[in-house]
Amino acid sequence: MSNQPSHPTESITLSQAQEQVDQWIKTIGVRYFSELTNMALLTEEVGELARIMARTYGDQSFKKSDLEHHLADEMADVLWVLICLANQTGVDLTEAFKQNMEKKTQRDSQRHLQNTKLQ
Repeated sequence: MSNQPSHPTESITLSQAQEQVDQWIKTIGVRYFSELTNMALLTEEVGELARIMARTYGDQSFKKSDLEHHLADEMADVLWVLICLANQTGVDLTEAFKQNMEKKTQRDSQRHLQNTKLQ
């Protein structure tokens, strides 16, 4: 695979995203932060996403400092750190996602259809 990032309008797979992050880390980022540091960073990024969600869809109003943050960018930050953790721990996100979808489909095949709260 090329070290060049894909064009922004081009779709990429989870495997390609994992490879792109790995190449970026190795060529620009010097090395991965430790797994524990990345776990803390993931928590931080989820918090930043939560802040935007609370202000956009919840009852909180935006502060001046929040206006420079954007929902898509915060989601991408969460994904970036999650991909770093997957790479560091040897998790193939494509396979993990497939297995997780199968698990949810089997476990919840009737559960949500029968949930009166969703009707």
